[in-house]
Amino acid sequence: MAGEPVIPKRTNSAFIGTDLEDRLRVGSHDTLVVAGVITNNSIEVTVRMAGNLGFQTWLVADGCFTFARTDWNGTARSAEDVHAMSLANLDAEYCTVTTVDALLGASS
Repeated sequence: MAGEPVIPKRTNSAFIGTDLEDRLRVGSHDTLVVAGVITNNSIEVTVRMAGNLGFQTWLVADGCFTFARTDWNGTARSAEDVHAMSLANLDAEYCTVTTVDALLGASS
């Protein structure tokens, strides 16, 4: 959106090598809503860091996605499975996983 700050990131975390945390703290923002690409990479790292830094973080499950992967044991995992496991890894420990409708107060 016009006038919104753009904070380019160069690693898998939106906090490393950027001034994101400083901007949030200076603005007295303690709550984050996270959406984006790739759930099991940039999203997962950014959400973990946000939680560790003490931000109340909401992860929008239907506002992010990932890709199919083969796991360490060589088993093919669908994008849906990889996405769901990342959400499970994060929910209730680093963030609250929610949906767009729930976040905006819409009924399903």
